[in-house]
Amino acid sequence: MNELLNILRQLWVVWLVVLFLAIVAWTFWPSRKQRLERHARIPFEDEDRPNAR
Repeated sequence: MNELLNILRQLWVVWLVVLFLAIVAWTFWPSRKQRLERHARIPFEDEDRPNAR
């Protein structure tokens, strides 16, 4: 039983690393660059408008 728990624990760590790398790859994929940069500028859009309060 302890051996099974150790194997499952190691697989869980591997799964989390793979998930993290997939999220990083998805985020930095070149075709998504324009959309993500547009989203990054959202907080500053009010400052660019002359009628902003």
